[in-house]
Amino acid sequence: MEERQNEESNLKLPKKENREIFGLLIQLHGSNQVRVLGEDGKERMCRIPGRMKKKVWLKEGDLVIIQLWETQQDRADVVWRYFGNQIEQLKRKGFLKNLPV
Repeated sequence: MEERQNEESNLKLPKKENREIFGLLIQLHGSNQVRVLGEDGKERMCRIPGRMKKKVWLKEGDLVIIQLWETQQDRADVVWRYFGNQIEQLKRKGFLKNLPV
């Protein structure tokens, strides 16, 4: 039982003070560009930073955390990708009400 609680407590959540929100990857554009539907209902062109590019493979339908740019609000960086079990935990806790996951 303790292991299960530890897994849930280690779940990464978006930090609002860092302009991070949940997003659903809807289209791959090649290179390091993807289109993401944010939890606020806006579609944004997002960049996959170099530190993630070859380490974390993304596909359409993935749940991610994006960090909005300060200068252009219609652009963002992908900073985290969730996997199956983590998505189910987020659904149970009610964090994904605004996304069609």
